[in-house]
Amino acid sequence: MSLTVPPLLHTGMVDAALRWERQRGVERLWARDAELWTGSGEDRWLGWLEAPTLAPLEELEALRRETAAEGIRDVLLLGMGGSSLAPEVLGQLLAGRPETRLHVLDSTNPDQVRGTVDRVDLERGLVIVSSKSGATMETSRLADYLLERLATTVGQGGVGSRCLAITDPGSALEKLARAYRFRQVWHGEPTIGGRFSALSNFGLVPAAVTGLNIRRLVAEAQAMAAACGPEVPVTENPGLRLGLLLGVAAQMGRDKVTLVLAPELAPLGWWVEQLVAESTGKAGQGVIPIVDEPLGTSDVYGQDRVFVYVRDGADYTLDKPVAALAAAGHPVASWTMSERVGVAAEFFRWEIATAVCGAVLDVNPFDQPDVEASKVESRKLMRSYEEHGNLPATYERARDGAVSVIWAAERPEKADAGRTTVEALISAHLALLGPGDYFALLLYLRRDAETMAASARIRAAVREGCEVATVVGFGPRFLHSIGQLFKGGPDSGVFLQVTIEEVEDVPIPDHPYSFGVVQAAQAQGDAQVLEARGRGLLRVQLTGDVDQGLRRLESLIVAGLAGRQ
Repeated sequence: MSLTVPPLLHTGMVDAALRWERQRGVERLWARDAELWTGSGEDRWLGWLEAPTLAPLEELEALRRETAAEGIRDVLLLGMGGSSLAPEVLGQLLAGRPETRLHVLDSTNPDQVRGTVDRVDLERGLVIVSSKSGATMETSRLADYLLERLATTVGQGGVGSRCLAITDPGSALEKLARAYRFRQVWHGEPTIGGRFSALSNFGLVPAAVTGLNIRRLVAEAQAMAAACGPEVPVTENPGLRLGLLLGVAAQMGRDKVTLVLAPELAPLGWWVEQLVAESTGKAGQGVIPIVDEPLGTSDVYGQDRVFVYVRDGADYTLDKPVAALAAAGHPVASWTMSERVGVAAEFFRWEIATAVCGAVLDVNPFDQPDVEASKVESRKLMRSYEEHGNLPATYERARDGAVSVIWAAERPEKADAGRTTVEALISAHLALLGPGDYFALLLYLRRDAETMAASARIRAAVREGCEVATVVGFGPRFLHSIGQLFKGGPDSGVFLQVTIEEVEDVPIPDHPYSFGVVQAAQAQGDAQVLEARGRGLLRVQLTGDVDQGLRRLESLIVAGLAGRQ
């Protein structure tokens, strides 16, 4: 890892490295010493340290051969957060069998659900239901939907042969899998938390099914584990050095780690986002990962940034703009991933770095105390829907064509705000952004190329106009990822939630609600928690065509930036 940092940060890192050496920090990490962090049970969640050496290679290769012989064409993975992000990265970065496609469904958005499932050939496909707890609400409802679709396609008797499960032993998902006679149940390791599970069965089983070289992946991870081992000098340990950089920089106010990835490596960023944000974002502090933000010139970045640049093989396209960032005084860490299969090594590097960063910040990197808050509120809203047949109404403060600003109906004191305009409300909201803050665009919309492109334009406009870092989250996906940091991390976020009035919904078998209702409840529940914690939140709802609504919202944000005070 090449590292260019300002003198003050360099001194802080040297001091931190000396402390780790004196306190035998790396040895204590590998010895699972909970006192390295907060002494609150961290030792129970360090099974990931051994994951590269415990991978069931023979069984995984047998699964790889078996699914190849069957001519599996489509693999549909149902999962959230740690159960979906690593398989998605592996599927997008590496080539398995050319005839086998991996589809990841980690959304309750009706358009996303319908569109993803319709692309899958269920007659020649395999459905993987993946949930560590076995009770993840979104995954359970998606499983309900797919089990019915499979029964319609292949007959009730053939459903089980088209499914396998990945879950911890004894979970509700395992019971479901046994009842439906799934072809296999692969167990997770109870001492490995979801976001640290990339190199366990949660990452490796989907990789095997799609034909990836499991032995090569595991070998890459083992090599990185050795490089980060307790015998390696502190100054040569890649995971430790990265973790110290992130932790010490955050203590000095540089708490936005901006990932600059070669375009082909972009999927890795979303996995890193969950790992770093959910692990460090608590107790009012944390490292805020900035992923897929369009790269700008050095003058648009504040003094709250750290840049991590990863090349793809011999692609040096981004070297010049990154060098300009370093020359302007921004901290930059850079290295090259010589082969794509090295992504397995990156998983382990970042896991070690995140654990080290948590120790520097004195937080438990293996819990997620604030994730449950949104789930609790969403469950309340779902129960209300089951009892009354509707969700709590919202109040429209202002409308501009297909774009409305809304409040919860139980806040009538805001009624007089309805006489203002959407542009004025957006402008006032963006005026909350100051130095060191970040802007978060929370989209409860389908996640596709068009919405990603629109979000990138909006983020670039806000960054240029306010000189702040920007993030984007797609609900409910981000609730299992960076959502922990939004509620438990630094109170420096300004949030814009975007929902849509669903036109064509998707019902859920044996339940009185649809996917549209589930997503609406999740958006409302998350908004309630953000508001209760005093986070700056503005809620926007689109009507009609998503792309047209986003274009109008983009123009209103640009106008609002010009008029903000």
